[in-house]
Amino acid sequence: MTSWRDRLSALADEWLPPEVAAAWAGLFRPGIRLVSEGPGPRVGRLGGAPVLPEDVPWPEWPGRGPLDFLAAVDCAALPREFLSIPLPEAGTLLFFSFDADRRESDDTPMLEDAEASRVVFVPAGVPAAERAAPDGVDPYPARDLFGEVVATAPEQEHILLDQTETASGETLAEAAEMVELPGEYVGAEVFGQLVWQLHEKGPHHQIGGFAAPVQGAVEIEVAANVLGGHQDPGLVEEAARWVLLAQLDSDDDAGMIWGDAGMLYWVIRAEDLEAGRFDRARCTLQCG
Repeated sequence: MTSWRDRLSALADEWLPPEVAAAWAGLFRPGIRLVSEGPGPRVGRLGGAPVLPEDVPWPEWPGRGPLDFLAAVDCAALPREFLSIPLPEAGTLLFFSFDADRRESDDTPMLEDAEASRVVFVPAGVPAAERAAPDGVDPYPARDLFGEVVATAPEQEHILLDQTETASGETLAEAAEMVELPGEYVGAEVFGQLVWQLHEKGPHHQIGGFAAPVQGAVEIEVAANVLGGHQDPGLVEEAARWVLLAQLDSDDDAGMIWGDAGMLYWVIRAEDLEAGRFDRARCTLQCG
């Protein structure tokens, strides 16, 4: 049986110096790719109507209006042996965000607008029913999602590239400066290019694992926002506290376009995730 990591390991061995390939492969994490069809289990859906308890209000961005419902993920249906993050054994995660383009609004959410996106967790066994969208919200078409285990790895400025040493004592970021891939990819960007070769076909919806950043490490981006800037001496320590909960790619079939064909990322501090404090997740958008 082929391991989830074998294809990415083979690419690393083909294109990277042996000690770089070995050190990088040691960081691989499984991610759960959310695809529209496949042999994996049904784990949720995009769009449609959320299933909410009667006493849970539809999330809103104060002063702007109700959020758009994007996706539902069934924690119990995920292939748990491959989860890289401690999700509840059962229950449903609901992802909401304010889609300014779809709402024809000038209020484009920024990272600091924490209430412009929301993660709602509905525990298993809690009575809940489908909730119709509020006035002014046009639901996305409903589409089932199936789970596929894939290899993910740190890339594009991720702090682990500066913290992980190769056999010669260089960090991965330093050693990569001597590597070049076809297409003039050099330095740390070679890691992202290898991951892209493995997962070239999108959309790249995902639970757990490492993010596939468009413009740099999302953990650094969120940490800088929390601390008030990239110059804070605690930036690296703060970034290490955050893990990827989910990413939702632009998806033409679902009517979801984030900026210039970008991606939404929900990250959360590890201690908040373990405690089930999903309301503390932060969402950021990156696009080309």
